[in-house]
Amino acid sequence: MEIMAKNKKQHVGLIFGGNSSEHDVSKRSAHNIFDAMDKDKYKVSLFLMTKSGYILGNEASARVFNGEPEDVVAKEELAKLDHKNPLAPVINLGGVSNIDVFFPIIHGNLGEDGTIQGLLRLLQKPYVGTGVLGSAMSFDKDITKKILQLAGVRTTHYEVITPMTSEQYTYQKLSDELGKTLFVKPANQGSSVGIHKVENEADYLEGVRDAFRYDSKVLVEEAIEGPEELEISVLGNHHPIVSKVGAIKVPKSDAFYTYDNKFVDASHVEFDVPVDISDRLAEEITEMGLETYRALGLKGMARIDYLVSQDSVPYVSEVNTLPGFTNISLYPQLFAASGISYTELIDRLIQLAIEEFERQSKILYDFKPLDPKDQIIKKN
Repeated sequence: MEIMAKNKKQHVGLIFGGNSSEHDVSKRSAHNIFDAMDKDKYKVSLFLMTKSGYILGNEASARVFNGEPEDVVAKEELAKLDHKNPLAPVINLGGVSNIDVFFPIIHGNLGEDGTIQGLLRLLQKPYVGTGVLGSAMSFDKDITKKILQLAGVRTTHYEVITPMTSEQYTYQKLSDELGKTLFVKPANQGSSVGIHKVENEADYLEGVRDAFRYDSKVLVEEAIEGPEELEISVLGNHHPIVSKVGAIKVPKSDAFYTYDNKFVDASHVEFDVPVDISDRLAEEITEMGLETYRALGLKGMARIDYLVSQDSVPYVSEVNTLPGFTNISLYPQLFAASGISYTELIDRLIQLAIEEFERQSKILYDFKPLDPKDQIIKKN
């Protein structure tokens, strides 16, 4: 990577939006990240990924960022593209030169599943967050649980159903194995989209039907009795640090921390940051978080969610490699409570991205030339 001239602003490409149910959440996160950036240090170019998965250039993205209707702007810009060009969905990334580091904040599909990370790796540019494999494993709740089980990290029991196997898994069968109360959720989805708490056959069938709208692999999990929902934030590459522990308290009338709680109306949700828990529980949650981070090979950042039972046993519930940066998101709140301001957090994430890129650039690949004679296929 070209060495930065002293006092030169770093050019950051902020990618947001996305082809997922969390499109608007990502837009909110991008606004907060942009506002927190020290403009004396950074020049920022904006790249909106539309709901259809096309990336818009800086000028068009800025129009949407500043309040113009996205659908109108996207329609105008997509009409200008040559859709026969296989690079049409990403070609606008080439409209801005000399980007030093990308900051993707696309939640969900194409953003947290390793897709955008693979693209940025092909572009040979540093980017904030975990790489392709860690992103893909963490986004798939089934794979996450399998890796954590191998690493000895406690997580809830579950079964996986697909359209091919769903008839084999009746509510009766699963409730006999996992308990009367079950959670049904898409394996690859975020922000509580498609999640259902079920306690009978009819609700189970409806929950599975809805979950299959969002993924072809669905988890059915045991319920933890009267759980407390706790979270930590993690920051770093090979020597990560962990924030203080926070808690989310939803109204008793709600079965769990829903999408509406998070983004539509959070007025009845309480955030306890940091939460008052025993030193023993805080230490166990911290160590489980570090073990999870290492087992999944995470870099840059992650928010790790826990369910804690009534007898104070913590279970890792979910791992978010591109956590929310909205006004109520706990990732930045937890670090603020731990002494790291929003602006400093952005600085550290960008520096971690550059450090990881430089580390990977030193990895050697031995290209041994083949003798052309060896490639000749002898005919009988």
